[in-house]
Amino acid sequence: MFLGQLRHPHLVKLIGYCYEDENRLLVYEYMTRGSLENQLFRRYSAAMPWSTRMRIALGAAKGLAFLHGADKPIIYRDFKASNILLDSDFTVKLSDFGLAKEGPEGEDTHVTTRIMGTHGYAAPEYMMTGHLSTKSDVYSYGVVLLELVTGKRVVDKLESNKGRSLVEWARPMLRDQSKLQRIIDHRLEGQFPTKGAMKVAMLAYKCLSHHPHTRPTMTDVVNILEPLQDFDDIFIAPSVYVALCENDNKDKRLKHR
Repeated sequence: MFLGQLRHPHLVKLIGYCYEDENRLLVYEYMTRGSLENQLFRRYSAAMPWSTRMRIALGAAKGLAFLHGADKPIIYRDFKASNILLDSDFTVKLSDFGLAKEGPEGEDTHVTTRIMGTHGYAAPEYMMTGHLSTKSDVYSYGVVLLELVTGKRVVDKLESNKGRSLVEWARPMLRDQSKLQRIIDHRLEGQFPTKGAMKVAMLAYKCLSHHPHTRPTMTDVVNILEPLQDFDDIFIAPSVYVALCENDNKDKRLKHR
């Protein structure tokens, strides 16, 4: 019903549907590169460039901002890497609206619904209370943005994480420029703009806030990401990056004095 009524450059087009007995099939437009999950986490392939990741982040944000700004706000409720489809030019199209729900109207801040979604992506307040709002989608977006930055899945069993979720492991480091190198996807080999990456890290930090009211809106996210599309990929060797961070911290201490 949602896909049949909505049209946007960052929403997948519904061609039609089929049903036979208990079998159901939705027919989408063909998306050459499949899902972001397949592109970002597949083994033995070249790392997705920083600029491409930021283009995907912006396209997904625009799709969510459109849904949240509809006459009747629509909460996606299942925003995750596998539901973000990519065409040959890495243009983003959101798909799978099976869990989407109309959001609160008037003075209401949320709707209460049965808890559904994907482990690791759902907002904590929704998992605890069933209270669903557009800010629930913002949290899920923050998780995907973190996956784009780190190149790691939301539930990562790496020894360094000690079984913790990606959010629990990485969020404390997002505000610390000296620790940025530790969490950014090592496959990028330092090819990312330092200032731009720090702004993206801070954006992810805000989206992943435990308090819904302190998270930005998706329109805010779009406004933050759009200027960052102009950054070129810059190679910064790890040793040089650490030295830059140390010098920056020294400058801050001197200013403080």
